[in-house]
Amino acid sequence: MKRRKFLNSTAGAAAGTLGGAAFAAEPMGRQNTEQAKAGKLAYPLAITMWEFSWLERRWPGAGYEDWDQALSELVERGYDAIRIDAFPHLIYEDPEREYLLLPHWSTQDWGSPEINRVRVQPNLNLFLERCRAHHIRVGLSSWFRTDEDDVRMKLNSAGKLGEAWLKVLESIDDGGLMDTIFYVDLCNEWTGDAWCPFFVNDPPEAIWTGWDTPRSKQWMADSIAVLKEKFPEIPYTFSFTGEVNKETLSKGPFDMLDFLEPHIWMTSFNGGEFYQKVGYNFERFDYSGYRNMALHGKRIYEERKEYWQKGLADQIRLAAKWSEQQNQGLITTECWGVVDYKDLPMLDWSYVMELCALGTLEAAKTGRWLAISTSNFCGPQFVGMWRDIDWHRKLTRAIHQAPVDQSLQQSKLARRMKEIAIY
Repeated sequence: MKRRKFLNSTAGAAAGTLGGAAFAAEPMGRQNTEQAKAGKLAYPLAITMWEFSWLERRWPGAGYEDWDQALSELVERGYDAIRIDAFPHLIYEDPEREYLLLPHWSTQDWGSPEINRVRVQPNLNLFLERCRAHHIRVGLSSWFRTDEDDVRMKLNSAGKLGEAWLKVLESIDDGGLMDTIFYVDLCNEWTGDAWCPFFVNDPPEAIWTGWDTPRSKQWMADSIAVLKEKFPEIPYTFSFTGEVNKETLSKGPFDMLDFLEPHIWMTSFNGGEFYQKVGYNFERFDYSGYRNMALHGKRIYEERKEYWQKGLADQIRLAAKWSEQQNQGLITTECWGVVDYKDLPMLDWSYVMELCALGTLEAAKTGRWLAISTSNFCGPQFVGMWRDIDWHRKLTRAIHQAPVDQSLQQSKLARRMKEIAIY
């Protein structure tokens, strides 16, 4: 496999409009998008979250039954990176065993809405081979999906969490595919109990926003230390969620992390005010919340559009300031508008996409992000967003043209992004 270093683009973006925000002009954008497709653009990358859907949603019409088609469509829209679930707990238990997965929800279109059987290896390496063929770089993460034996609960120490991820990287390395991996996020939205019930915080009630406790930091440091012994070149992090506010600026330091991965949405603003007004409560197995979104979501947004947009933009600016204070770069893969959405009657994508465009462009102009997502709905199962190819192209073009602060260009993450080449 021939290796080349990517070329960084720090060109400024020319002004235009998309969803009420500025985006890059066409000529320079086309050039940079073509560079990205050729594997030459180191950063910033346009990244999307394909979580566990890449493996679970393979029944006819689910969107990922033909990996080459899905990846070709992703590249067509200007993306050059994805974040996927590597199922470390299942690989740790037995990488080639067929597992029966239980549904995490039936209301959402990430993953499977009902029981499903999966085998992680060799499928993970086969998928990475296709990513390499399409010049797509891969960030690894995990939502620690529940199987019938709930083997994730065996990860009851930081050392075991690190060992599980070590098995993942060793299996990828054995397949000669480490050059597709540009980072590892050891746990999605740490310390949320939906994703890491094997971790008990101190205090125990510090769950979704409890990632700044001493116990959380110790787990992060100890699990990453296991990985750094054998794979020191890989950047490691834990992703976080929750409202980004002035209190966030006091959290840290996070010296064990090579970059920060905050998930930022308008709906987190002001203590989750938008969802409270709408009546959406993250229902997993009934549609009452979605009915309220259909009846009230767009109206409540449009009645105070500037207020909600400012709430999003302020969070992005605070995240950039937090990044400066911590002297760490940012990647965001889940973001900007609403947390949950799908194709249903009376659910209008227009205002969600307006918020996503605003958030993408606000993040791009800060110079603090090395990879930016346009939303957490950028996959073939979300037809209402996926079908608008031009919308994606305009935003990925703006991402590729975004500046990256000089102070971040020698960071471990940036070095890794320059180092790997996929041909």
